[in-house]
Amino acid sequence: MVQAWITRFDQPVSLSQAQDGPLAGLVFAAKDNIDVAGVPTTAACPAFAYVPAEHATVVQRLLAAGAACLGKTNLDQFACGLNGTRSPYGAVPNAFDARYVSGGSSSGSAYAVATGQVDFALGTDTAGSGRVPAGLNNIVGLKPSKGLISTHGVVPAAQSVDCVSIFARTVGMAVRVLRCASAYDPRDPYSRKLQLAAQPWRGSFRFGVPSVTEFFGDAVAESEFGLAISRLRELGGTPVAIDYTPLAQAAGLLYDSALVAERYAAVRSFFDAHEDEVIEPVRSILASGKAYSAADFCQAQVRLQALARQAAAMWDSIDVLLVPTAPTHYTIAQMQADPVALNRNLGAYTNFVNLLDYAALSVPSSMRPDGLPFGITLIGQCGSDLQLAELGQRYHHATGLLQGATGVPLPQQETIEGLRSPASVRVAVVGAHLSGMPLNKQLTERGATLVGAAQTAPDYRFFALPGTVPPKPGLVRVAAGSGSRIALELWDMPLEHYGSFVSLVPAPLGIGTLALADGRTVQGFLCEALAAQGALDISHHGGWRTYMASLAVAEPLITP
Repeated sequence: MVQAWITRFDQPVSLSQAQDGPLAGLVFAAKDNIDVAGVPTTAACPAFAYVPAEHATVVQRLLAAGAACLGKTNLDQFACGLNGTRSPYGAVPNAFDARYVSGGSSSGSAYAVATGQVDFALGTDTAGSGRVPAGLNNIVGLKPSKGLISTHGVVPAAQSVDCVSIFARTVGMAVRVLRCASAYDPRDPYSRKLQLAAQPWRGSFRFGVPSVTEFFGDAVAESEFGLAISRLRELGGTPVAIDYTPLAQAAGLLYDSALVAERYAAVRSFFDAHEDEVIEPVRSILASGKAYSAADFCQAQVRLQALARQAAAMWDSIDVLLVPTAPTHYTIAQMQADPVALNRNLGAYTNFVNLLDYAALSVPSSMRPDGLPFGITLIGQCGSDLQLAELGQRYHHATGLLQGATGVPLPQQETIEGLRSPASVRVAVVGAHLSGMPLNKQLTERGATLVGAAQTAPDYRFFALPGTVPPKPGLVRVAAGSGSRIALELWDMPLEHYGSFVSLVPAPLGIGTLALADGRTVQGFLCEALAAQGALDISHHGGWRTYMASLAVAEPLITP
């Protein structure tokens, strides 16, 4: 039996008076270091277990919003690990291949979401525990800005940098949960009132890429990250190489300096009395915190602040930072054979984020040739949560991936509530402006966003116009019902850039009103009927991509 759950309820916990809330009808899981009233909180250490009298603030807020809690999920003990094997309740396997790790420490929460057992789940994130399991299981991991979601009622790991995280199969769902979960809480000493940035990154945004990357010999992961960079380019981004050194050095402080003492301090009274009840290597990690003095801790804090100043310089040249969520993927057997070094590798791109007060969003990127998921993380400055979500949702939907391990396609993109939505025009494109095609940059550099695929009404003929190589596409309206349905894409173009886009359209093409198969009308490319006379009718191909593919197949082989 997969050990994703520590406690699963016969009847989900809910509030009867919240049946009409914004999360009504949704079921969630809580990592078992987050309190649910009347249910033992174990932090994956049976000897530590206690029964709380009240819900953690975040659980209470979600119940009040209409969601129901299905149970408590497994984790790396005391949230100390990034792999999902450090639990006396058993290792949680990957949702796609049980030989591989799920990622941790929020292992059970990620598995429950990826396999469709719950709509969303709560995790915690100190060093990447809310991101690595998402990246390894083809789901979304939202790591909010520190203090945005209360940690009152959460067993601390390193309290000054702890965050409650959200797992979901789509960015839209994660954001809905975030809006219900977020609130200032005076009972949390690190809670704060944050004003989230409301201007989405559109058009030519800049994304940072580490100038030197490390994949620990995993050439497949390195290749997938290259594809991720290309996809972000297609969405209008410009890559900018950044010096990763201060970020890597900050990450190293988490366990290789006196900062690890905060891990020990979090469970000090229990650990001093019951050290033998803590499993390895968690025991050794916590015990290492006892060796440092208060002066050591102060020095480590000063060093961290200096690195934060160095790292801050990169934001002058970028809007968002792109990194692999995890640089590689290990089997459970590999992890158990070398639990410290391999766990450290999984955190190569995560450990610095909370220390430097950044927000982060892990989104699925691709399925590797070996059938394992590969994820990327978008990182922004404190308060960039909604901006990350808007870009992350566009990126996720551009992948064409399915939801988690459920086999269910992604739904339509959701409006990210709280962001300013500039006035826009919905434009249909049928040819070289399609995503991945040569002229698509004319859309993305103007901040246009892909809405999705559609078809025209059966009132159009499609032509390959002569005069250029390859030919231009020409869509001509004919008598109702006497044409074909032609595949197209719908894009939302900011109104302020629409005029400059239209000015690029050459004759005999123009922009007019197109009728869609579902009855809607939008602006889109049309061709003068006169120009289509004598042109090749390609309507039977059903769309430009299919026609272009036929040309590639038809090209004769050239022999020396």
